[in-house]
Amino acid sequence: MNDLYTRAQAAADHIRSRTSLAPTLGIILGSGLGAFAEQVADAVAIPYAEIPHFPQSTVQGHSGRLVLGTIGGVPVAVMQGRVHAYEGYPLSEVTFPMRVLGLLGIHSAIVTNAAGGIRTTLRPGELVVLADQINLTGTNAALGPNEPRFAVTPGFGQRFFDMSTAYAPHLRALAVAEAASQGFLLTEGVYLAVLGPSYETPAEIRAFRTLGADLVGMSTVHEVIIARHMGIKVLGLSLVTNMAAGVVNESIHHEEVMEIGRKAEQQFTALLTALIPKIATEAENQA
Repeated sequence: MNDLYTRAQAAADHIRSRTSLAPTLGIILGSGLGAFAEQVADAVAIPYAEIPHFPQSTVQGHSGRLVLGTIGGVPVAVMQGRVHAYEGYPLSEVTFPMRVLGLLGIHSAIVTNAAGGIRTTLRPGELVVLADQINLTGTNAALGPNEPRFAVTPGFGQRFFDMSTAYAPHLRALAVAEAASQGFLLTEGVYLAVLGPSYETPAEIRAFRTLGADLVGMSTVHEVIIARHMGIKVLGLSLVTNMAAGVVNESIHHEEVMEIGRKAEQQFTALLTALIPKIATEAENQA
């Protein structure tokens, strides 16, 4: 069973055997943000290890569970943690969960991450909505045989596909408006991904700033590439957990990333909880 589509179908079938819920929205929680899964009502939690062919996270702060239930009445599938290429996984495995979420029936995805702040006006603990991305990992998750059967939207699943709106403008606008109604400014930013696991050097950060990056991290871009291949609309949110190397004269530690995630939990949870029903309504109106 080496065929990617067959393996993804087997994983989706197993998940369906564990719950009758049919999620319409998928959420991927990054480092330090996994506590949001506690907001899911009538939750069914499935450890990744119990899902056929599903990759398992080895990183602190990634619990490794798929939580299915509802938020604000919207059926959701929440990934409590992800895997990364720096753990030794090929990109087909890194993005395998997004493939499975698509087969489960999601039309929209919220991808979140912990990121280093490159733009000097950013501060640790600040949320940023992603407007675009730069892939400097040196590879692409869509490499290999094309599989059009993964398309969830007519016209998608092609060999060559458009990335001009990697992050859906209407979902970004919803997020910015909701943040304003909650009393805080949600700015837009460009996320740049590197392979990791080492943090970046100050010289690299200066180069990334010249390229137009506001944030840097080691995830997300390949999940978004695959989501767009399938026709899934994406909202991206970064939590600034530290200022990138050279922006301030401080060392960077993963424990700091986790602590900032815990401190931002209330604001992050309030934003997502309010946004999810609005995203679902927007999707229904566009259907």
